[in-house]
Amino acid sequence: MRTAHAYRVLKGLLVLFVVVLLNSGCASIVSSAASNFADNLGAAISNQNDPELVRDGAPAYLLMLDSLLEGSPDDPMLLAAAANLYASYGAVFAQDPVREARLSSRAQRYAKKAICISYSPSCGWDDMDYESFVASLAGLTNKHDDVVYAYGVSSLAYIRAHSEDWNALARLPHMEALLIRNLEIGDGESDGSINVFLGILVTLRPPALGGQPEKGREYFERAMEIGGGHDLSAKLEYARSYARPLYERELHDRLLNEVLATDAEFPGYTLANVLAQQDAAELLSSADDFF
Repeated sequence: MRTAHAYRVLKGLLVLFVVVLLNSGCASIVSSAASNFADNLGAAISNQNDPELVRDGAPAYLLMLDSLLEGSPDDPMLLAAAANLYASYGAVFAQDPVREARLSSRAQRYAKKAICISYSPSCGWDDMDYESFVASLAGLTNKHDDVVYAYGVSSLAYIRAHSEDWNALARLPHMEALLIRNLEIGDGESDGSINVFLGILVTLRPPALGGQPEKGREYFERAMEIGGGHDLSAKLEYARSYARPLYERELHDRLLNEVLATDAEFPGYTLANVLAQQDAAELLSSADDFF
C-alpha cells in the first residue's frame, strides 16, 4: 500500500473530485445557504479548460465558504460543500505536502461534523471496527447522499495526504463500503465517478495481497458506460489502475490514445478532461520504459 503506485493512483482519484464536486449538486448546496451565485460559479469552473486559472482562483471560494460557516457553523449542507472543495483543492492543486495535509485535515473536520449532525450513528465511526462500521451504514438513506459523499471525498483526500500513516490507510476498506452504500442511496448523478473511485480502490493492491483487478475492470467499464464517452477520467484510470499493473500494453495504449483523441470540451467535464489528457500524455510517454 505504501508504494509509489498507490500514492499516484490516490492522487488520480482525487483529481476526479473537482468535476464531481462542481457538477453534481455541491454548488446548489451552497446556494441554499447563500445565493445562486454558487451554481453559476460551479458551472464555470467545471467547464474551464485552464486548470491553472482554477488553481489560482479557487482559494477565494474557499474563503467564501469559511465566511458562510462563520454565520452558519452547524449547517450540514454548507459543511459538506466546504469539505468537498477543501479536499479537492488540496489533493489536486496543493504541491506542498504539508499544505495538502493541512487542507485535507480541514476538509475531514468539516465532513465529520456534517455527517454527525445529519446521521448520529456516524459520530462514532472513528472508533468502530470494520464490521460495526458496515452495519452502521444500513440506516443511511437518500437524504444523506450529499453528506455521505462529502465524507468519502474528504476521507480519501486525508488518506492520500497521510499515506505514511498506517492508521489512515487502514480506513480504505471502510471507504469502499461507504462508496458502495453511496451508490445505493444516491440519485445517480455521481454514479460514474463513484464507480471510478471503487475501481481504483479495489486495484490498489496486487491480487496476491487482496487486490481485485477483475472487479476493478467491471467498475471502470460501468463508469465509461455511464459517462457515455464524455468523462475521460474513467478511461484514464482504467488504463492507469488496471491495464498498467497487469501489463496489458495494448489495452493501456488504446485507452490513453482515445483519451488524447477526444475533444476535452464537454459541459460539466471540461476541467477534469483536460487534467485527464495531461496525465494520459505522461503515461504514454513512459510506456516503453514501463512495459
